[in-house]
Amino acid sequence: MNYIKASFKISSDNETNREILMAYLAQLDFESFDDSGDEFLAFFRTGAVSEQDIEQSLAALPFQAKFSLEEMPDVNWNEEWEKNYFQPLLINNQVLIRAPFHKEFPEAQYEIVIEPNMAFGTGNHETTSLMMQHLSDLNLKDCDILDMGCGTGILGIYASMLGAKTVTAIDIDSWSFEATIENSRLNQVNNLEAFIGDAQLLGNKQFDIVLANIQKNIILQDIEKYISVLNDEGMLIVSGFYQQDLEDIMGKAAELGLRKLEIKEQNKWIACAFQK
Repeated sequence: MNYIKASFKISSDNETNREILMAYLAQLDFESFDDSGDEFLAFFRTGAVSEQDIEQSLAALPFQAKFSLEEMPDVNWNEEWEKNYFQPLLINNQVLIRAPFHKEFPEAQYEIVIEPNMAFGTGNHETTSLMMQHLSDLNLKDCDILDMGCGTGILGIYASMLGAKTVTAIDIDSWSFEATIENSRLNQVNNLEAFIGDAQLLGNKQFDIVLANIQKNIILQDIEKYISVLNDEGMLIVSGFYQQDLEDIMGKAAELGLRKLEIKEQNKWIACAFQK
């Protein structure tokens, strides 16, 4: 399968603007992002996104950004992930995350198999790992879980393994919806329902725990909706933002009556748990 690499140069290049750019591009059919270099990179399957689509997204940004496109070589992406990106990962000496193509890996109490396909949500990113550490600390028996921005479905799958009664997984990206269904099947998780959309999908169903590993601006925008579907004494766990953004998240949470429970940090990334 062929992929196109889109390289973006941002006029005021900083973490906040990269997050904003990612949020806009996530509404298109991009499959993965890489913000570790001098340029912000995004990848999509050939034919899935047009130059006009990208130009329209950039025109809506509150800053200037230019892009170039490059066709990627036709390689076996699973092999590339195995060699360069996605190695078996053991979190808290409790849960192992691996791909179907991994041949050697340690034993663990829980084992989650994720088909990466260049997706966000393999556990190798700090925010996913931090969210899983929060889940490991909880008793999820008979809990109803909501996973907003589910990505590969990894958090919902782990919650199910930990005893959750039901898991509702929502993502605006159609690939994430399909990946969550596929990864649930791989892990024999039968109590997870996936949906395409955003917080507007949330109706009257109440949840014991809401997970939102998304992005600061989306969290601030939708946190009231998350709280509205949270049971009394329920828990909201959020990540996807840096240490410098914590004050904004904490302020909004306090304004809406949430009580801070615990903050976890890794390489300046934050995951914070609140109680209603």
